[in-house]
Amino acid sequence: VYSIKILIVTGGVMFVISILFFSCTVISFAQSYEKFEYIESINPLCYVAQRATGDIEIDGKLDEPSWQRAEWTSLFVDIEGDIRPKPRLKTRTKMIWDDHYFYIAADLEEPHLWASITDRDAVIYRDNDFEVFIDPDGDTHLYYEFEINAFATEWDLLLPRPYRDGGLFINAWNIEGLKTAVKVWGTINDPSDFDEGWSLEIAFPWKVLQQGNNRRVKALKGQIWRVNFSRVQWELDIVEGLYQKEQGKPEANWVWSPQGLVNMHYPEKWGYVLFSETKVGEAIPHFEKPKTETAKEILRSIYYREKEFFLANGFYTMSMDSLGIDTPIIPDFIWPPRVVTSDFSFEASIQEVIDIEEDGSINHWHITSDGRITKR
Repeated sequence: VYSIKILIVTGGVMFVISILFFSCTVISFAQSYEKFEYIESINPLCYVAQRATGDIEIDGKLDEPSWQRAEWTSLFVDIEGDIRPKPRLKTRTKMIWDDHYFYIAADLEEPHLWASITDRDAVIYRDNDFEVFIDPDGDTHLYYEFEINAFATEWDLLLPRPYRDGGLFINAWNIEGLKTAVKVWGTINDPSDFDEGWSLEIAFPWKVLQQGNNRRVKALKGQIWRVNFSRVQWELDIVEGLYQKEQGKPEANWVWSPQGLVNMHYPEKWGYVLFSETKVGEAIPHFEKPKTETAKEILRSIYYREKEFFLANGFYTMSMDSLGIDTPIIPDFIWPPRVVTSDFSFEASIQEVIDIEEDGSINHWHITSDGRITKR
């Protein structure tokens, strides 16, 4: 590179930069390969949401019989998973539903209640907050994000696609009919005492959530959605009797289902939520991950590696070997996947051997360079 720089005087700058960029991204490709192997090794958690048995008053107290009988999720973990220490404070959630709402409750241990943001649709995660992410059809596109702090200040966003795929959030979008409430077990912004924490309730109306469901299925019984929760927690100092963020310390990110990296916008790593017709208090049905998830996982592996391959080489590849994908033993699907590339895009597909979903079709599952998974 150095000798080329000496010889080429005019126009050489852009050429040298491209060579240096290529050299750096080859290293990046190897590092990202290891990163994605770890991400793919994490199995999303699952939860069976049962039907509520009566009316739910959204007051943050969680004292209705339905909430008392519903199961808690496991305690939140670090967003990166087992490679990081467990959170120092406990967080857990519950989920139930009825014909009108998807209800979410959360309980957050917190000895130092603090909040500062009161304007709706401000950037709530600059405070300690609780966040909800929902992808109704599991295609990783057109999903919802909702954030709330201890003041019950809300921020709802619609994301047409993840940021990694060029997506932008729609901040002007509001959830019509949304109900929320926070119950504080202590005093906010008072460093002179120790608090227990805060609890919250959220009622998401189905008529809004179903707008992001490309399956267009009205009956929720038996549907599986992708959902995750995040708690953003900042370290605090006490300065002149007031809470302040500890300077130079990043926020902690604690989640229900670990992502494998510090990024909530990998919807394929969110947990599975099955909507069961059984009522809270009844036996909880066994959750079994759909066989079609295998196809999605294979396609997602191709997607990760195609993106990194493109950064390193400036083009996509049709070679599974070049992507470092081994030939696995996969029942119910034809191997290898079919990959088609052009100058600046790719599409990968894998075909079912049998009618897995019993919908009368032998389906092909597809992923495109924008990251969306579809069935055809």
